[in-house]
Amino acid sequence: MTGSFHRSVIVGAVLTVLGLAAGYYASLIPQGAEGGIGGARIFPYIASGAILVCGILELLSGLRRQDTSPLRLTDIPGEIASLLAIAIGYVWLVSKLGYLIATGLIAPLAMLLFGIRNPPGLMAAAILCPAIYHLIFFELLGVFPPFGEWFDLLDILQGS
Repeated sequence: MTGSFHRSVIVGAVLTVLGLAAGYYASLIPQGAEGGIGGARIFPYIASGAILVCGILELLSGLRRQDTSPLRLTDIPGEIASLLAIAIGYVWLVSKLGYLIATGLIAPLAMLLFGIRNPPGLMAAAILCPAIYHLIFFELLGVFPPFGEWFDLLDILQGS
């Protein structure tokens, strides 16, 4: 190889670092009564592990190739940049407005990004996604819901 790397090497390296960072931050999530890696940590650990494995596979794939075409900013499709912006906005909204409102606002945007254009379907996503995810994660699995700094709908719904 010459002085530049195949774009797969760069993407793989970035994913590997993100997977490691996500795993580290998942380890900072307080343990529940069950201890170990279960409870609130299990899904972040699974996600960080998947990102790490994909990053390593992509890195190794790139190292085996002879093509050294550089990665350019124009190689990143608009959909990926949009999804990243939605994800960052979602994390910020969850921290400020709580899980239910943030999910209700972001779910239709994600559906739009993936091609859903039906207004009743988008409205249904705004209502059903937060309700179904809340039921699965916070009620059935017992994961602690993130509460909003400014306002949280759960305070009203739970009478707090």
